[in-house]
Amino acid sequence: MTMRRVGMIGFEGLTALDLVGPSEAFANAYVEDAGGKPQRAYEIVVLGLTRQCFTAADSGLVFRPHTTLERAPELDTLVVPGGPGLREPATQAQVAGWLKQRAGRIRRVASVCTGLYGVAAAGLLDGRRATTHWAHAADAQRRFPRVRLEPDALYIKDGKFYSSAGITAGIDLALTLIEEDLGPRAALAVARELVVYLKRPGGQEQFSEPLRFQTQSADRFADLAAWVAGHLRQDLSVEALAARACLCPRHFTRRFKKALGTTPADFVERLRLDEARRRLSAHGETIEEVADSVGFHSGDAFRRAFERRFGVTPSGYRERFVLGRAAAG
Repeated sequence: MTMRRVGMIGFEGLTALDLVGPSEAFANAYVEDAGGKPQRAYEIVVLGLTRQCFTAADSGLVFRPHTTLERAPELDTLVVPGGPGLREPATQAQVAGWLKQRAGRIRRVASVCTGLYGVAAAGLLDGRRATTHWAHAADAQRRFPRVRLEPDALYIKDGKFYSSAGITAGIDLALTLIEEDLGPRAALAVARELVVYLKRPGGQEQFSEPLRFQTQSADRFADLAAWVAGHLRQDLSVEALAARACLCPRHFTRRFKKALGTTPADFVERLRLDEARRRLSAHGETIEEVADSVGFHSGDAFRRAFERRFGVTPSGYRERFVLGRAAAG
């Protein structure tokens, strides 16, 4: 099997993980040759705007490109990382101009985080669905009004164009591309090597409720989220939480909603279901045991809440990890 060549555009002021995350995913993908020996499935080529080294924003990591955009070889897949550098007019114009010329000869074009700015500036996403980091979604929509932006998605495919949300979502996207090429077993092997989900359910807003709560609450609520997360089997009713916060239930509920924008019951359910997902992936407990361990009084109530929140049943979610057991055997 011939290795597929993946191009990664590099520029001054990129976000390091936007480049490194997908690169590591592709680098850990293997196929067997005719003799049954594993060989790398992808060749990774870093394409600089010039031959000079470039430095990542914030982290200060320095990268050396393999070659330049002008001398780029034929590519199967192109990945455009994000970063503040790509929002600089000169850099964005150079990347967009090159994309206009070369995108037609590339099988897949993917953006990570604000890498969307380079692809969208080339007009390649006009009329297409796409996503980017939630913090830049409004700005991106204003700059590129013809793009159908969906800010909550982890990644989106529209034709040959792919886009992903902030930073680590580039790994999710790379796993999807690997699965398209090599099948779910190969993609799962990469996910296991990188110790990440093969397919994360849900969108950008779901993954850090306790942290989100604590950063938005500077008063007595700040410690409550951590306590709740560690006591999911206890009585977490409004009355119980209000008593812990030394407030009457009505006053507690009003201040809670003002601090987080959701009700105490919804917040508790989110924490319980997020913990349930982690426990389901471990395969050590039955569905009913998982339900009880996170504070649901019945398996049926747990199943209904889980499916309402994530759009999949607990058993359906667990099946995503059955393949991992089989592949390891």
